[in-house]
Amino acid sequence: MLAIESIKHRLIDKIMTTNDEKLLEAIDIIFVSTQKEEMLSLSSEQIEMLALSEEDIKNNRFVTESKIEKIDMKWTS
Repeated sequence: MLAIESIKHRLIDKIMTTNDEKLLEAIDIIFVSTQKEEMLSLSSEQIEMLALSEEDIKNNRFVTESKIEKIDMKWTS
């Protein structure tokens, strides 16, 4: 894995597990203040994955967070 991808994954993991609202607001401010005006270019694979995700949502092929939490509770008990 490339160094930048590793950093992104670490940051995502940390963001997803924190409940510190002030920290998340600070991170958001950093991102907003450093955004460039250029458009993000997606690969054809990323575009395909987004289209498949939208199709899944339209066809109710997803699991809600509450359902995942119930499954997780059963699994960890």
